Amino acid sequence: MKKIKLQKVGHNTKIGKDCPYVIPNIKEDCLLEVDGEVIGFYIKDVTKYSEKLKQLIAIANKEFRSDNVHKTPMDRSNVLQIQQANPGMTRSQARELGTSQMSAILGSIPPKPQFKRNYPTISSVHREPKSQTFIKAMWGACLEAEQIIKEIAPHLYERQQELFEDIKDEWKFGTMYTGSISNFNISAPFHRDTGNIKGTVNIILTKRNNANGGCLNVPDYNVTFEQADNSMLVYPAWKNVHGVTPIKPIAENGYRNTLIFYPLKAFKGI
Repeated sequence: MKKIKLQKVGHNTKIGKDCPYVIPNIKEDCLLEVDGEVIGFYIKDVTKYSEKLKQLIAIANKEFRSDNVHKTPMDRSNVLQIQQANPGMTRSQARELGTSQMSAILGSIPPKPQFKRNYPTISSVHREPKSQTFIKAMWGACLEAEQIIKEIAPHLYERQQELFEDIKDEWKFGTMYTGSISNFNISAPFHRDTGNIKGTVNIILTKRNNANGGCLNVPDYNVTFEQADNSMLVYPAWKNVHGVTPIKPIAENGYRNTLIFYPLKAFKGI
C-alpha cells in the first residue's frame, strides 16, 4: 500500500470554527506516516479486504435510516435558517425542507456529573427491540474493521489491545472500542477528541449517495480525506484538530452517513 508522509504545516484554525468546504486531496488507499511511524490508513473501498464488512455497512446504514432506530435530530444545518425565514413553521416542518441531520450512539456512555449522573451506562438504543438488527450490524462491522487494522497495521492493533486490557468487557464495543456513533449528514466544526485514549485510533466507515462533501479535514497536515462510499479511515482522533466539511446533496434524498467507532478513556479501570 502507498505510504504518505504527513508533515506539520502552519495554520490559524481554531477549535469550534466551522470547517469550510475543501476538495479532498487523499483519494487513494494509503498508509499515513508521521515521524517514521504509521499512525493510521485510508481505504477507498473496503470490498477488497472484506465483502462481509461492505454488507454489514449497508445493513447498518439501511437500519439507521429506517424507523427501527431512535435518532437524535441535529440542527446545525440550514434547518434553523428555514424556520427563522418562515414564521409559524415548526422545527419538524423545517427539517423536512432542510438537510436532515441525525445521530445515534451505541455502546457505553461515560459518567456525566454535570447532568447528575455519576455512573457509566449503556446507550438506551440497546433497549429498543426494533434496533437489534442495527446493533448487530454495527457490532459486526466493528469486529470486521478491527481485523483489517490487524492485517494492515498490526502494531496499531496490538497497541490498542494492550490499552484495553484494563477495560471490562461490559464496556467494550467490539474488542477495542467503547462505543460508536452514526452521524447522518453532520458536518462537524473543528475539534479534537480529547476524551479518547491516547495512542488509540478511531474507525470511520462511510455510506453516501448523491452527495458531495462530508470529508475529514486535518489542518495540521493540510489533508482532507475523501471518505468515499464504503471507505474506511483509521485515524488517531485524539492527536490533531480536525473537522468535517459541509455536506452538499446533489440530488433528492442525497446523504452522507458515517459509522464511527471510538475508545473513551473514561472506562479505563472502572
